[in-house]
Amino acid sequence: MAAENLHELFVNELRDIYDAEKQLTKALPKLARAANSEELRAAFEEHLEVTRAQIGRLEEVFKLLGMAARGKPCEGMKGLIEEGEEVMEEMEGSTLDAALIASAQKVEHYEIATYGTLATFAEVLEMQDAKDLLGQTLEEEKEADEKLTAIASQINPAAETEDQEEGEEEGRMVAAGARSIRGGSSSGGRKNSGGSRSKKR
Repeated sequence: MAAENLHELFVNELRDIYDAEKQLTKALPKLARAANSEELRAAFEEHLEVTRAQIGRLEEVFKLLGMAARGKPCEGMKGLIEEGEEVMEEMEGSTLDAALIASAQKVEHYEIATYGTLATFAEVLEMQDAKDLLGQTLEEEKEADEKLTAIASQINPAAETEDQEEGEEEGRMVAAGARSIRGGSSSGGRKNSGGSRSKKR
């Protein structure tokens, strides 16, 4: 049902992010298992615990509203998680880690936008306690984003080096293949030449 006022919009957005955080608690362990970097894996595992605490805060906000905590399907988070799962299947090494960070930061930016909006709504609705709870989560999401950026500063150059090495290896394989083809052609040419001389005699 469409919201008819700011209070209803606030509740709708609250339910949306509640479902999003629940989805994230299932996705983060997968991200952690897929990560090659120990630092990145630890960051995902740490954020899982933080996310659980954030769900608890959302439940407190629902209590302040006198409502049961209930989510509604968050298609935005579902799409972001699906994108992350795709890169797990398609990439490996440092390049995979770089892609995982990119996926995770998309999630963080989605959450930063949502919690920032909710905190603003709470302020307008004069719900100071709700604003404080949402603001605390907002700061945590910003910190998580900054941590991922710091890890990316180490992983992205490694992914670039990895890409260069793969390119060089492919170049060596192509060159070796070309030499093999030339060698076969040359050998074949000598046989044909020998055959011609035999016919002349």
